[in-house]
Amino acid sequence: MDAPTISFSFALIQAHHRDRTRRIRAVLKPAAQRTASTSDSQRTDAFNYCLAHHVLEGAETAARSRETATFNWYGGHPDANASALSTPTAVGPRIVLAPDLDRLPRSPISETPYYVLGPNTTAAPPGLRDLAAAAYDTGAKNGFADLLAGHAVVVCLLRHKQLGDTLDSWTITRLPGTIYCDHVNEPVVLARDLIHEAGHNWLNDALGAAACEISDEVGFYSPWKKTNRPAFGFLHACFAFPLTMIYTARVLPQTRGDLHRFLTVYLEQQRGLLATTAADHDRALALITDPTLRERLRSAHREALSL
Repeated sequence: MDAPTISFSFALIQAHHRDRTRRIRAVLKPAAQRTASTSDSQRTDAFNYCLAHHVLEGAETAARSRETATFNWYGGHPDANASALSTPTAVGPRIVLAPDLDRLPRSPISETPYYVLGPNTTAAPPGLRDLAAAAYDTGAKNGFADLLAGHAVVVCLLRHKQLGDTLDSWTITRLPGTIYCDHVNEPVVLARDLIHEAGHNWLNDALGAAACEISDEVGFYSPWKKTNRPAFGFLHACFAFPLTMIYTARVLPQTRGDLHRFLTVYLEQQRGLLATTAADHDRALALITDPTLRERLRSAHREALSL
């Protein structure tokens, strides 16, 4: 039986996705010259929103570097060639990539490396696509289908590592719905990391959709970074880590052996870290002006504390 679903429904996000996608497409190709494609109508707003940001970023970069052929490619591929790249999963088509690490540049838009869909993009090898599909299935069965459907559209699988190694993963605000992460040969672990990063994407979208600006003049101690962080980063951590704790607690009984021990240690570590944020989290939530969003963040934090 599937685990209870956590509600990630937030009407403002759906409206934000549609509006932002429309605006991006209007900039790249005026609406008068563009008709909706059949594939558009079959895709979710979240899927189109993610792809639109890749097309915008790719086209802007091509324009700045005067790469006319690449710029024209984006004009002719408003879906960034998604149909050819998509992998079926439990939460709908996803784009699973395994880009060469040398093709993850740093730039003024991001302090961390990133990758943009483009004319030379190819899908990940079958084994990695199968790994990702299994991870989506595991995440969906344990209550995170809506989160993964709306906020983990493009996944760039980076370094293959061993269970117990440090796994790096990240998102950037310029490319919402996109996740970059290391991986091990365990769908259960990949699902955990997809949920974590999708949580960051969800919160970024929610804050933007609710026009909620968080003052950077207030800081709180982050046990994960072992330093004071602005409220924005603190609230992000106090949402994304609880989601992985809830997921881990649910999936743990389904695991055995080394994987079970690994997840048990992870959950115990997270319990200790999260417990130290209880008092500050209430103060940080006071900075969230939207009451629905504030309650969503409070609910996830409380559920994780109760584990």
